[in-house]
Amino acid sequence: MTKMESIDNEFSTGGTPVYSVVWGPDSEKVLYTAGKQLIIKPLQPNAKVLQWKAHDGIILKVDWNSVNDLILSAGEDCKYKVWDSYGRPLYNSQPHEHPITSVAWAPDGELFAVGSFHTLRLCDKTGWSYALEKPNTGSIFNIAWSIDGTQIAGACGNGHVVFAHVVEQRWEWKNFQVTLTKRRAMQVRNVLNDAVDLLEFRDRVIKASLNYAHLVVSTSLQCYVFSTKNWNTPLIFDLKEGTVSLILQAERHFLLVDGGGIYLYSYEGRFISSPKFPGMRTDILNAQTVSLSNDTIAIKDKADEKIIFLFEASTGKPLGDGKLLSHKNEILEIALDQKGLTNDRKIAFIDKNRDLYITSVKRFGKEEQIIKLGTMVHTLAWSDTCNILCGLQDTRFTVWYYPNTVYVDRDILPKTLYERDASEFSKNPHIVSFVGNQVTIRRADGSLIHISISPYPGILHEYVSSSKWEDGVRLCRFVKEQTMWACLAAMAVANRDMTTAEIAYAAIGEIDKVQYINSIKDLPSKESKMAHILMFSGNIQEAEMVLLQAGLVYQAIQININLYNWERALELAVKYKTHVDTVLAYRQKFLETFGKQETNKRYLQYAEGLQIDWEKIKAKIEMEITKEREQSSSSQSSKHIGLKH
Repeated sequence: MTKMESIDNEFSTGGTPVYSVVWGPDSEKVLYTAGKQLIIKPLQPNAKVLQWKAHDGIILKVDWNSVNDLILSAGEDCKYKVWDSYGRPLYNSQPHEHPITSVAWAPDGELFAVGSFHTLRLCDKTGWSYALEKPNTGSIFNIAWSIDGTQIAGACGNGHVVFAHVVEQRWEWKNFQVTLTKRRAMQVRNVLNDAVDLLEFRDRVIKASLNYAHLVVSTSLQCYVFSTKNWNTPLIFDLKEGTVSLILQAERHFLLVDGGGIYLYSYEGRFISSPKFPGMRTDILNAQTVSLSNDTIAIKDKADEKIIFLFEASTGKPLGDGKLLSHKNEILEIALDQKGLTNDRKIAFIDKNRDLYITSVKRFGKEEQIIKLGTMVHTLAWSDTCNILCGLQDTRFTVWYYPNTVYVDRDILPKTLYERDASEFSKNPHIVSFVGNQVTIRRADGSLIHISISPYPGILHEYVSSSKWEDGVRLCRFVKEQTMWACLAAMAVANRDMTTAEIAYAAIGEIDKVQYINSIKDLPSKESKMAHILMFSGNIQEAEMVLLQAGLVYQAIQININLYNWERALELAVKYKTHVDTVLAYRQKFLETFGKQETNKRYLQYAEGLQIDWEKIKAKIEMEITKEREQSSSSQSSKHIGLKH
């Protein structure tokens, strides 16, 4: 017979009444009230209990959402509050007229409801209020959301049950505004000509998304896809499972998340793929933990929050060699860039320290660099038209016009940024969208602020993606801004156009880099040029590999000598049985310059009994350079012969 073991003593509060208790998202801890205190108690023995004073009166109700991991509390001090799972306050309401008797999260964690005497309030997850109703119900003691998050039922003090529906939701994209006017009806307004279209549905609307010239609407049974060019004939298909909890859009396709899985569809309604991974829980996914681009789907793992799963959009299979993206800290928010080639696809993410990182999603064997872009970043978004990233830092709104600069020339990254004061956005603002050069930010009080950034970096991205380098240079000369020249310099190096890079670096006063680019131009072979361009970007191992594959062993040894990588220089010389005396000679010269004695055992071993003859070494180096020139010219002439045939 099934029994329930009593654990009364486990949760003793010293006789203080417990008015409310709720499970944590991982079902491994509980949150409960004890007078004015909130207590998070892990079920593991000897685990640390988290306790804090949350209200000035007795706490009557708590709720903890599994999607956003945020806590709600309500008390006799007539306030409701929002907390993170560490007990840090995120929102503190103004005192109401009566005690707050109930709070409840919507299943997707985007909204919550608050109940009091003759009062029902609908709030955003950040705390500000969407709507206030004054039903004649007495105190609302308990609130229950429907599983699809569209309806509320309230248990009332006057013996009634009150029902409410969430309406008047709004979605905006460019010149279109869509409003959910009734449970089964939407109104579309084109603000350019004030044209209005009415959209009606067979069943009640559960989720909607408006982006990339398409409106995607899910009802309880079907999915509707509207084009902004034609609102009269939507594409309609039946849903697999039912209640959709999340819709994400990219330029070519969109993603639906429901209780059964993740499904990718084209805007023509064709099913594309359904990525899966071990332990996948779709009920806790949201827009911060899933990201979609034209070729990639990224999903943060809930079981291990340091891991991001990456999938090919077209097949739903793991990307590259199936290697996971793993970070040293828990990840809070992820975002894929939207434009460009699959091989260049980047993902930006914020970790729990509020540091912003960027890395490549294509992972084949070699460990991809995860590079920090910024600190104290609270929210981020990629532009939908080019790979420009924006974020709200501690007191600044920052735009990274070309985030890829960190892979090309990290020194000039600060010159590619646009920054402005963000104090006008008040506390805890959130980036809602980044469409074209327009960024929409929601303040903590719910109001929207629109910021326009310069259109010129976006135009420069377009020129570079089409290899219109001369147009790019002309644009920079017209705009006359350092940020534009710095972006062009990094873009040119990334695309191996050193002529444009030289012009751009000269414009921002980086004379040492101009000289280095000039020295690259004088190199005899294309392999040497490629290797030095890679070195310019800091890719030393790749540069060495290019030279070794081309048989230019001495040049590979020389770049290690130039970088004072003495161990690697000697290792290559010994391995390929060439220029050991050259390495030893340069090492001896280096030590003499600094007045030091040799202490490296390997160098002492190979130097034993060896006489350094600089004349002989110089002759060998000259021979290597001549050989490289001959190889280069012979490969060029063979190409010409091939063309003639």
